[in-house]
Amino acid sequence: MINKWWLAIVCLGLCLEVQATDGLRNDHGILKQKIEQAIVEFEKTPKQQWAFQVERYENEEGDITSSIEQFKPNTDVDKQWSLISLNGGVPSEKQQRAFFKSKQDSQKGNHYSLKLSDIINQESLTFNMDTGSHIKMNFDLHVSQFAKGAQGDLTGTLSYNKQLEFIEEIVVVNKEDFSPMFSATISELKLTFKFIKINDVILFKQQELQMKGLFAYFIEIDEISHDTYSNYEYVPMMN
Repeated sequence: MINKWWLAIVCLGLCLEVQATDGLRNDHGILKQKIEQAIVEFEKTPKQQWAFQVERYENEEGDITSSIEQFKPNTDVDKQWSLISLNGGVPSEKQQRAFFKSKQDSQKGNHYSLKLSDIINQESLTFNMDTGSHIKMNFDLHVSQFAKGAQGDLTGTLSYNKQLEFIEEIVVVNKEDFSPMFSATISELKLTFKFIKINDVILFKQQELQMKGLFAYFIEIDEISHDTYSNYEYVPMMN
């Protein structure tokens, strides 16, 4: 089965292109500056210096797995992650080894990086609505050379928190079926990234994937997964 978060990063390896609507035309310059500043604030956060706990859940064609993991800053990457719980129980030594191996592989591949400046073209914002507390913006996605099969088939919305001045949520969905890789067809996709602001820094709150389709033309893809982050604490890098 294809890796769910690989698909997420592929789908978000984008540049966005939007235009201002008449309703926000006079304020477009100010809004653009606010979004640009929100992106800067997110990207300057020293994420490797924050300890946190993450609860992961995955339902893949009815096969449910869950875990609780903990990250603590450390210059030794082998000492950063701990597996606290797996499927509601204490993980075995074999499961611990598999967990650390997966973390080493993901860190080498940089699979979990998310850089908003590589996703959002600040010249492209299209006003959707002002809810009073948030401004919502629509955007179309132009996928990179790594997923040309999705060209024009994805669209998204971001939600900007006016009071706290940060991008609180990004949602990406598909408009049509698309093929992010050979022999895989995605019929339904929804990616949700939620963020939280703590002491003037922006951190992940939750990321969620809902996906349906076919792999190798006959294997069903029906997946829901989400990672929820909590217990953030700023910790200077330790040896």
